[in-house]
Amino acid sequence: MALKLIKRLPVLGKFGCRYPPVGPISRAARPLCVACLYTSAGGCVWTQGCWKFQQDCGRRSLTTTIIKEPFFVASSSVGLHRDSGPRFRLTQLHRPTDAEEEAFQQRLGTCSSTRQVFSLLRSVEIMSDTMAAAALHRIADLEQDGNSLKDPSVLENDTIRALCFQLEQDSRRLTDAGVVSALLACTRLFLDPWSTLMVRLVSESQERLDRGEMKVGQLCTLGQAMWAMEGPGCVMLEQVMEQIQKEKPAQWSLADLLAVYRFLQGGVAEDGKYRDLLNAMHTHAMTVTSRMDPGSVSGLLRALVTLNQTQAMPLVINLCKQAVRHVPHFTDEELTVVLDALMHFGHSDHYFVEAMERYVPSMVFSSNPETVTKVGQFFSWRNILSPIVFDAIAESFVYRADDYSTSQVARQIRALGKLGYLSPNAGDVFRKVEKILHSRFSHFQPRMLLNLLHSCILVERFPVNFVSKVFSSYFLQQLQDQGTGMDRFVLAQLTQLYMTLKLECPFYEGPRLLPKYHVKSFLTPGRSLETPVDTQLYNAVKTGLVYLLGARSYFGSKVLTPYCYTLDVEIKLDEEGYVLPASQSDDVYKRIAICIDGQTRFTKNKRQLLGKEAIKQRHLRLLGYEVVQIPYYEFEALSNKSRIVDYLHQKIFPHTYRLSW
Repeated sequence: MALKLIKRLPVLGKFGCRYPPVGPISRAARPLCVACLYTSAGGCVWTQGCWKFQQDCGRRSLTTTIIKEPFFVASSSVGLHRDSGPRFRLTQLHRPTDAEEEAFQQRLGTCSSTRQVFSLLRSVEIMSDTMAAAALHRIADLEQDGNSLKDPSVLENDTIRALCFQLEQDSRRLTDAGVVSALLACTRLFLDPWSTLMVRLVSESQERLDRGEMKVGQLCTLGQAMWAMEGPGCVMLEQVMEQIQKEKPAQWSLADLLAVYRFLQGGVAEDGKYRDLLNAMHTHAMTVTSRMDPGSVSGLLRALVTLNQTQAMPLVINLCKQAVRHVPHFTDEELTVVLDALMHFGHSDHYFVEAMERYVPSMVFSSNPETVTKVGQFFSWRNILSPIVFDAIAESFVYRADDYSTSQVARQIRALGKLGYLSPNAGDVFRKVEKILHSRFSHFQPRMLLNLLHSCILVERFPVNFVSKVFSSYFLQQLQDQGTGMDRFVLAQLTQLYMTLKLECPFYEGPRLLPKYHVKSFLTPGRSLETPVDTQLYNAVKTGLVYLLGARSYFGSKVLTPYCYTLDVEIKLDEEGYVLPASQSDDVYKRIAICIDGQTRFTKNKRQLLGKEAIKQRHLRLLGYEVVQIPYYEFEALSNKSRIVDYLHQKIFPHTYRLSW
């Protein structure tokens, strides 16, 4: 009898890709109640539930028919009977214990396919409404693909049909948590918002919302569902936010606090809305950070990034400190989120860096390629040169790069180029890069490819075999068509790439870069191929040079060369070694380029020039300049004018005596 009954159950509502995904629905577009076929003018208030629908549960609207079921004692559990077909019913006799619910959730989390979820559902004898909703959420996790399901036919499975049928029939008996969770799961499965199941769940949610007894977490779940269904103009959504704002964040549990953050990051708090609420939440979060597990730390950092809470830096710092404890325990996705957030807010501390240095060598061969790539990006973005980390990444690159996306390949090499670092196996690394370029050249996006090739020259690896394609009119047109067009930074990269081949590869006889793509200066506002000189350090050096040379006129400052580079200081000498006035252009036999290198031109933890500064000094030497480097760590150790002058004399004129004047 049970099998016959299940076979008679039709598919609920209008599922799958035959209908548009759930989206904003205006009230003006609701001339008809799908439950009772009454117009809104006829007395049916959709958001309050249809009285005719509630009175007549024996008739399904429009496309479906409800089979009359025997009445069961009201409760909030769904019982699954082991018979020839799936059957769910409400019962008051055997509600699952907390331990049973937790065990079910753990088993549900291990399901890697919808078929396994259905098998699990058929194996459970007693299931609460929240367990049933969790199963729908897991199916959504496995089947969602953008704004549709990978396989819409999963919604026609007997198990999910029976489960949805029982949720629809007994919606009034479900707990508050069960109702809102089931509603959110239905939106994630893209069910028709006018199906009877959705209408009943929304109606129930409205009634319970009006009573004002929902907990904070339940309000957030309901808000997420209504946002998915109707967007920002939803009246129920406004009511949800009113009730949340009446609560005091200082009294919320950690779970409720994180639930509100997740809810707000979904788009509700755009354009600076609910600023006072967020500030109160940040204050409370500061007090509970030490109790957060890896998932909570990652989730909260993700929310802060999405909401762009730049004023919450004290909270970000606290979360970074807590993240230090969890580094070995983060999942790949969680660690990726944490690194992204720290880059977004521009923060890290040495304890976190040390924790990463201990952890990275053990994860680079097994973790997700995107996580490994993000680790390299994080260290390079913070200008932290860690041989332990980059040697491990380079070693794994040789063995795993064939499975990396072109973006991941480019970003890993770009990290090495920025820091100017070559690992001990650099030969193997760049042979692998060349192999990938040969086999997947056309797969690279134009700017991504340019970034990769430019990073190679920063560490003295010259992509001679590929520049004929890069300098072709076809590739340059692709660059121009992509994104913001051919901006100054892209042109600077092309110019430096071409200059490198001409200077460092004398055998190069390939295509030229047309003059219209050349820039006059590598030093540009914003992104630049040169680091501007540190003003304070420059002024101190300039004062010392005046004492050394006798007058300000004997050296030039911030001189733009014909080769696109800008010299911090230039000194001109004649053939006999005498200093010429900076304004003189005749009889110049030798030029001295003084590089006043402040902290921003070095990696943070080691006294190594960044890749773009190393290539500049290398090129200046090849162009005939005598390069004199004045690093900040040497100059700042000088205590008085006399020592400064002596230092500059030894640096610039090491083989001459200085006369007093």
